[in-house]
Amino acid sequence: MPTSASPARKLAALGAVLALVVAVIAIGVAIAKSAQSGRDTEPGAAPAASPEAEEDPARQKMFDDLAKRTSRRADGDPLAVGKKNAPVVLVEYADYQCSFCGRFTRETQPELIKKYVDAGTLRIEFRNFTVFGADSERAARASWAAGQQGKFWQLHDALYAKTRKGAALAEDKLVGLARSSGVDDIDTFRTDMKSADADKALKKDQDEGYQLGVQSTPSFLINGRPVAGAQPLAVFSQAIEEAARTAKHQPAAKGGGK
Repeated sequence: MPTSASPARKLAALGAVLALVVAVIAIGVAIAKSAQSGRDTEPGAAPAASPEAEEDPARQKMFDDLAKRTSRRADGDPLAVGKKNAPVVLVEYADYQCSFCGRFTRETQPELIKKYVDAGTLRIEFRNFTVFGADSERAARASWAAGQQGKFWQLHDALYAKTRKGAALAEDKLVGLARSSGVDDIDTFRTDMKSADADKALKKDQDEGYQLGVQSTPSFLINGRPVAGAQPLAVFSQAIEEAARTAKHQPAAKGGGK
């Protein structure tokens, strides 16, 4: 499984890259003014959407189209948390060796779950977008395998509890983390880690990211609106609340709660 975009994939994604860049530049300035100065964010990270984004029908249509392409809302998705029909879906593309992904998981995601997921406003869908090689891919397969036993989020959070790289993501280490995360059937876990189904799931996530033009982790879409990097909580909150307000004027998402 490739760890970075091939020339063919880069060419195929060029149109999506340009569209996302235009959107991020257009909406970035207004939201940046509201973010507290001096916060520690990933260098080069782009802010989230602003109220002005709602006023441009063409831009909003692009967001809606991206949301339709990426928000799976699948029944029983072990890599998702929140109601299937929540008005806002946050899709995260992340790598387990990415320190900024870990920061989001430790500092921001718990607050989003408490404030928006538990209230039924937000659904979070995780995508394994591996960019740092075989160790990242092994960790991604492990998280997927844990999900087959209903323990994806437990292992996900354990992997991001601190920055883990290289040997810290060896198979025996992942098995130990899985066991401590509540995975009961370790033999099945090992089998699932190395299965064709795991490879297929990872490839689906990675291909989706490439098609969108995702170049780094973490990258997010909030109802199709791009947010790049481990931004402050206020940036995510404003993007989610803007998306929720917009969603009130659109047809409700199909499906019941998980």
